[in-house]
Amino acid sequence: MSPLKLAVLVSGGGTTLQNLLDRIHAGNLDARVSLVIASRPGIGGIERAGRAAVPCELVDRRQISDLADFSRRVFAHVDQAGADLVCLAGWLSLLKIPPHWIGRMMNIHPALLPSFGGAGMYGQRVHQAVIEHGCKLSGCTVHFVDDQYDAGPIILQRTCPVLEDDTPESLAHRVFEEEKIAYPQAITLFGQKRLRLEGRRVRILPP
Repeated sequence: MSPLKLAVLVSGGGTTLQNLLDRIHAGNLDARVSLVIASRPGIGGIERAGRAAVPCELVDRRQISDLADFSRRVFAHVDQAGADLVCLAGWLSLLKIPPHWIGRMMNIHPALLPSFGGAGMYGQRVHQAVIEHGCKLSGCTVHFVDDQYDAGPIILQRTCPVLEDDTPESLAHRVFEEEKIAYPQAITLFGQKRLRLEGRRVRILPP
């Protein structure tokens, strides 16, 4: 079986993209990043794509007011690249998903959904909210993407403790260590055709 072809969508520094590239390079993820799409110019994700010699396209959300037009441009690049799976990696823009991409797009969120998700809940804001709420556990969620923020069916979750003296920065670091495991695991399950979507439930099939 040939490696899974990934299109990775980024809006920031690209640490999740880098994790996928590192896992692939180490032989721990049977995939290749065939395309990176950035929603903003001048971000670290573009630089990381360049260093890895991965083709990168810019579709600047701030220059395209219409959601449908923005989404068409994004998916035109994805289709042209022949991607098998779209992976959102710190992507902050809502998308109108074509029918043929439903069930073939994943995102990772730095909290245990459905808590601490939705519009405006990204980056340090999530970890600050978790700490302020007094949670004893946090973690990450990999989910399929639908047309709402952080609302698609959950594929898998990993947890970590919230410590008494945590700051948003220290908690973010601990959560990201779980993200580095969870996202490649979910991508591997997809590549093995072991994810079955049943309404809002994702069943993980045996090998």
